[in-house]
Formats: sequence, structure tokens, C-alpha cells
Amino acid sequence: MSRTTTLRRIGLSVLLASLLSLLAGPVAASNGAVGLAGASQDNLAVPQWLYLATGGATVGASALLASFVTDRRFIEQVHSWRTSVELDAVVRRGLGVVGSLLGVVLLGLIVYLGFTGPQAPTLNFAVIITFAGLRAGYTMFTYLVGDTWRAVNPWRTVASVLPNGFVGYPRKLGRWPAVAGILALVWVETAAGVTRQPDLLAWAVAGYSLVTILGAVLVGTDEWFDRADPVSVFLRFYGRVAPIRWNDDGLSVRLPGMRLVTDDEVTDLADVAVAVVLVWELTFSGFVTTEQGAAAITAVVEAGLPALVVYGVLYLGGFAAFLGLYVLASRITVRRIETFETPRSLAVRFAPSLLAIAVGYHLAHYFAFFVSLSPMLTGALSSPLSPPANPVVLTLPAWFGGLNVTFVLLGHLLAVWVAHSQAYDTFPSRMQAIRSQFPFVAVMIFYTIVSLWLVALPTASPPFL
Repeated sequence: MSRTTTLRRIGLSVLLASLLSLLAGPVAASNGAVGLAGASQDNLAVPQWLYLATGGATVGASALLASFVTDRRFIEQVHSWRTSVELDAVVRRGLGVVGSLLGVVLLGLIVYLGFTGPQAPTLNFAVIITFAGLRAGYTMFTYLVGDTWRAVNPWRTVASVLPNGFVGYPRKLGRWPAVAGILALVWVETAAGVTRQPDLLAWAVAGYSLVTILGAVLVGTDEWFDRADPVSVFLRFYGRVAPIRWNDDGLSVRLPGMRLVTDDEVTDLADVAVAVVLVWELTFSGFVTTEQGAAAITAVVEAGLPALVVYGVLYLGGFAAFLGLYVLASRITVRRIETFETPRSLAVRFAPSLLAIAVGYHLAHYFAFFVSLSPMLTGALSSPLSPPANPVVLTLPAWFGGLNVTFVLLGHLLAVWVAHSQAYDTFPSRMQAIRSQFPFVAVMIFYTIVSLWLVALPTASPPFL
């Protein structure tokens, strides 16, 4: 038996053992949408140090396995496979019109019923649709199936019928306005009480609508929604993981996540920051909604610091740390291998793998939340003007906790494959391609340990908010 075959079998054994041990007992999940649901969670049935170490070993083993896949032709076949489904032009236009009308109607109902509907979050159409429907369900649809936001986007629909494009968009800004916007929206969701106060949510959505339409009119719909609008950029990046893509002729189908390998969406550090913020915002919301996170924040506030300052420093400081750690990995890679690539170019090349990690995080945070609230969401959509007196929430079995761990690990395994494929697409030398991945895999292992630790903790409401 060759040495390569032996190492492959050892790596596969480690990977399978890791996955089985992670699924052996119940786990807890954190939930970012604290205004709608709180869940009682069970503690882990295995020691946390073993649980976290096994998660890190799983990603390490996956990188070891990927390093044995050195056939460039095979790698190319995996990420370039595709098939197409043509749709009649009338059908495409009809679907576009239906999507646009649906988006405008939902936006109008969210604002109207946010003001006029019951002011209890579990009864109000605006809160249920925004957080259970859009934040959880539609985002999952975007990366699991395909990105339909361009057709559904109500602000694009409105702005496209108005005169627009009066000034040019400053190219040097890149997508930094979208990064700032995503950070701002998550801050509002966490700290402003919009998940608990429907009228406040309606004001926020109305204000966001005004700013968005004015921005699109000023610089043009394509530039604004492709580069500056945080919601559109948020969904656009998640949509790169989806197997289905809508184009001018119909549907293009590829293996999930394989568009990330040939991704032309990430072109500069602003795009890298978008990928990082998608990972960080879920980590932040996961931390502040755990008992341990709440206790840590309470201790700091009781020491004399204002609560919003504590949250703000944690939020922005954590994002800066996550981004800095990723950029550091690119610098270490350049120092470790002989290459003409710059740290900036490597950071851009490997950033799409972070989107796979973000998908795993999002599923871990929101899948159980979405399933448990699906009866409530169905009722809101079927009868928006008549909220039920007693909303139904599903009680999920304990094994759902294992899914959270599985989602995190699958996201990381996909990220390792994407990084592996990117490395072989970038470097002509086999050893360069393998060694270039190690710093980035180390960052992924760190992200894995943090995320698995968070999903293992019991949840709590964020204090002082």
C-alpha cells in the first residue's frame, strides 16, 4: 500500500470519527432574532474541550484530504461542471413582473402593518415577515437555491421607473458603503429594539426605503444596488453559493459553491470586507445571545461603562479583529512561499471561501428558528390582515441541535475545497498550491472553534437592550 493511500485512509477515518462524535449528543443553538423567539437549550453531553478540538481536527483533516487531490484536470471538472435550462422570453418576463409586484406589495404591507397591526412581535406581520421570512427563510433560499433578489427588490422596482443616474458613483469607494450599511443594519437589529417593536421596525423600513431610493436615483440603479445597497450586496454575495443562477437565457445549474472558485465578484479589499462581515455579524449575534456573552457584557457594564459603548466596541472591534486575522493570513502566505502574488491579491483570491463559512453559520443560527416559526410565517402570508389570536410555534426535537453542528462543519468543509481549488488555479507549482492554503485553513479552524463554541451555549436575551 502506498504512503499516499495510507494517509488518505487515515485522514478519512479522522474526518468520519470527528463527524460522528459531534453528532453523538444534543447541542444548543444561538439565535440572532431574539425578538421573536427564545429557546431553552440543553448542554452538551460531551466535554466542550473535546467537542471544540474535534471540530478543529475535522477542518484540519479536510485540508489534509484536499491536499491529496492534486489532479488539476479533476479539480477543474468539479468546479466547472454546469448545465443550462432555457426559459421562454415570455416566461422570464412574466416571472420578473410577478417578482417585482410581490416585492412592492410585501414592502407596503410591512410598513403599513408595522404601524397599524398588533404591537406584539409574535402577532405582527411586519416583524414575522422581516425576520422569520426574509432574514431567515429568504436568505436560506438565496444560497441554497438561487438569488432572485434583483427581480424581487422593491426599491429597484420603484427607482427604475424614476429618472436616475445624475452623478457617477465614485469607483474608489468600491463596496465599502455596503460594508458600513450591513454593519449598521445588524446594529439596528440588535440594539434598536426593532425585533420587539413593530412600529419602530416600520419607521426603520420607511427610512431605509427613502435613503435607498434617493441613492439609486442619484447614482443609478445598477451602481447603487450592485455596490452600495447593503441588502442587495448581502444577498448578492450569499447567492454566489447557490447552485442555480438566473441569466438572460434561463437557468444555469452548477454544483453548490462552485461559482466561488471562479468568482469574479470579489475584486478588492472592500469585497473581502463584505465576506468577512457576513461571518462576523453572525458570530456577534451568536455571542450576545448566549448566557456567557450576556454575563460578560453585564460584568463590564456594572464596572462603569455604558452598555451601548460596550456593545459598540465589541461589535466593531470584533469585526476589525476578524478582518485583520484574515489579512494576516495572506501576509503570512506570501512570506512562506516564493510568489509574485501580493498579500492583497491573495486576500482577494481566497475570500470567496469565507462565503461558504458564512452559509454554514447562517444555517446554524436560523434553520431551527425558521422551522419553528414556519406555522406563524405561513399564517402571516396567507392572512396578513387577520393575525391569529394564538400563534403556533413548533417544538423541535433535541436532535435538531446536531444539525447546527453539521451546518457549521459542512460550511467549513466547502470552504476548504474552495480554497484548495483557488490555490491550484493561482499557483503553477503543486507545493506552492498546497502550502499557500495552510494559513487560511488555520484561520478557518479558529472560526470553527469559535462558531462551535457559540452553538454549544444556552441562549439568553442580550442585557440592557
